[in-house]
Amino acid sequence: MRKTPDEIETMAELRDTIDDIDRALIALHVERVGYIDRAPVLKAPDGIAARAPSRVADVLAKVRAEADRTGFDADLAEAMWALLIDAMIAREEQVMGKEGKDG
Repeated sequence: MRKTPDEIETMAELRDTIDDIDRALIALHVERVGYIDRAPVLKAPDGIAARAPSRVADVLAKVRAEADRTGFDADLAEAMWALLIDAMIAREEQVMGKEGKDG
């Protein structure tokens, strides 16, 4: 079990804990990319574009809501996810191009 921030007594321990969290975040992003890589296969039959503005708006709204719910800075969360979404759309577009409908 990880110590709470108030239980940590040295900068070395704090940095080690942050590094552990960063590794966990990378692992979650790797898992997310696996699902993103499945999207072109599922979008193609319906002619859905890699960039589907309605889905982007939906994801960002959900991220903002979750940030608000948890006390995280919603503007920062939205900016982080917007960057992530743009990178994943570019990844999809390498496979399927830029054509298609919003979906």
